[in-house]
Formats: sequence, structure tokens, C-alpha cells
Amino acid sequence: MTIAFIAGTTAEIIKLAPVIRALEDRGEDVELWNTAFHVGGLPATLADLGLAQPTVELVPAARQSDVVRVTQVPGWGARIAWTVLRRRRELRRRLARGTGRPLVVVHGDTSSTVLGALLGRFLRAEVAHVEAGMRTGDIWHPMPEEINRRLVAKIATLHFAPTANEVAHLRREKAKGSIVDTGANTVIDALRMAIDGDAPAVELPDEFGLVTLHRFEMLRNGPVFSRTLEVLAEASRTMPLVMPAGNTERNRIDELGLRHLFGDTFRLVDKQPYARFMPLLARASFVVTDSGGLQQECGILGKPAAIHREAVESQQGIGENLVLTGLDMDVLQDFLAHWRDRTRPSLLEQFHPTEVIVAELGRTGHLRDATA
Repeated sequence: MTIAFIAGTTAEIIKLAPVIRALEDRGEDVELWNTAFHVGGLPATLADLGLAQPTVELVPAARQSDVVRVTQVPGWGARIAWTVLRRRRELRRRLARGTGRPLVVVHGDTSSTVLGALLGRFLRAEVAHVEAGMRTGDIWHPMPEEINRRLVAKIATLHFAPTANEVAHLRREKAKGSIVDTGANTVIDALRMAIDGDAPAVELPDEFGLVTLHRFEMLRNGPVFSRTLEVLAEASRTMPLVMPAGNTERNRIDELGLRHLFGDTFRLVDKQPYARFMPLLARASFVVTDSGGLQQECGILGKPAAIHREAVESQQGIGENLVLTGLDMDVLQDFLAHWRDRTRPSLLEQFHPTEVIVAELGRTGHLRDATA
């Protein structure tokens, strides 16, 4: 029996990597099926995490490109649907090889997650959802992530929820199948894999704050993005800030005429692959981010962080080392002035969610040795 991990974003790969590695170490037959949602950084991310390149490309290599706009999703989904229809017998045979029950594993809340779950059911496999049950409580925010989460909860039969809070969401929604509290997000295991790696080849101040702003809803909101960078530029006069940014963020900065805000104290640096970004995070004194993944990582590390969003799906760490700004600039400025008060002890060694997931897969008959 093959366990197929269907993923295509760097965030999905990062958080599934510890589970894939653990199953490979057990000698399980594991494959990665690539939805090609993110293309450019995927090979490097896989290599950095010690994972093999995808076994199955659900989008032909010649047709792959990063999905960065909502308007691209229908065409991307159609290419995958065509591939699966054309290769359905082969894919079903791959899943059915050997003993055990065929299983597809998906992660998170992207369009790639929903499509992967649907493909699993179409191919007559059970579907496991890692990072299940996360909710903001507002079906329209963030969009489409909140809808994606609820859709996958209807499709999956194994739900791996990060905490008891997410377990409660799934039980309230009467999700079918097994609901398992893993104690924490698998990002905690990914952090252990990457935190001691080599720092990026950029010159860093002895003390600095780390900034990441990349979400679609942030970049498209010109007034909020502009005012946020102005507040950060002002704060950098007393504490240097470093902002890794890719082409999308840089282009938006130029479109809004904001390049003048950056310089020696508020530095733009190249976007870093995960294995290089984690040591950068470890060295930072605090973080300002709109990333849900980075929220979880800062919560685990006890690092002060301002989560610059209107709402979040996970409440872990909020009110402790994490501050949800609600996009209120006064809240952001207060955090920048008092971030030292937010430092908390690291939880890095307290939780091992991957071990919980592997044990449950053994209990439910998806591994070669059901007593695992």
C-alpha cells in the first residue's frame, strides 16, 4: 500500500516533511504527488528538507507556473483534473500496491488541499487531513481559506487536529471518521529539523526585528500595506528591521512608490528557503508578520510577534507572546515599543505531533505493521 502525500505549496511541504520522513524511516511506501501550486521554490525546499522530488506530477512540467492569482485557479484545477482522469487507473494501482488501506494525506487550507482531498476520494482512498479543524469563525475571512478548511473536513476520514480547540470545532461540525489531538502543529517537528541550519548569506545586525508581509489580502490593500511599512520604517530608527521579500512583494512596493522607506535600518533582503529562513527567525529578537505559519512557529519558540491580520484561525499564543493587531496601527506601534515584555519560554521540546500521527496511522491499519 502506498501513502500518497498530495501537496504543492512550500508551506504544505514544510509541515508534511516530518511525517514523510518518519514514515520513510519505518520503511513505508511513501510518494509525493505534486499539485504544482508553487513551482519556483519547491525543488530547493524538498532538497533542504531531505525529501525526494515528487513521484507524480499532477500538472505536466511544461504547463507548471506559480498560482498567484484567483483567476489562475480554474485553469490550474482543470489541468490536474485532466491528468487524473487520463492516469486514473495507474494512480489507483499505485495506491493499492501491497498491504494496508490506501491513503492520501493533505495539509492545511489551500486550494491544493481541497483538490488533493477530492482526488483521494475519487481514487477510492481514505483521506487524512493534517492541521485539521482550524477556524476563524468567519466563513468569509480569510477567503478562501476558511471555506477550504470546512470543505476538507467534509471529505477527510482522518482528522489530525493541532489542539483540543480544533478537536472541539470538528466535533461540533460532526466531522466523520477519527479525530485526533496531536498536541501541536507538525511545524514544531519541522522546526527541529531546520532550526540549527546555516543562516542566510546576508549581513545581519547583532539585534534586529524580522518582518514578513506577503499575503494576498495585505498586498492588495494599498493603504494598509503602505501605512504598515511607514510605521515599521519609523520603528527601525530605534531597532533595525530585516524584511525578506520575493518578487511579488517587491513589485507591489514599487507600484505604491514605497522603496524610499527602505535603507540601512529597514532592509529588504532576498526571500529565503525554509532551511535558511529558520536560523534567521531564531536570531531575530521579534517578528512582525501576516503569516499563519510563522504565527505558529513564533508561538512554539516563545518569540514576541505581532500577527498583522484582522483575524487568525489559531488562538495559540495570542495574548501571551503573540499580539493580534487587527490591522490597527496603534496596536502595532505599541507592540514595537514593548515587544521585550512578550518573551516566553520555548515549547520546542514539549510536543511531538508526528509521533502521534504515525501511531494513529498504525492503529487504523494504514501501515505495514498495524502495531506501530
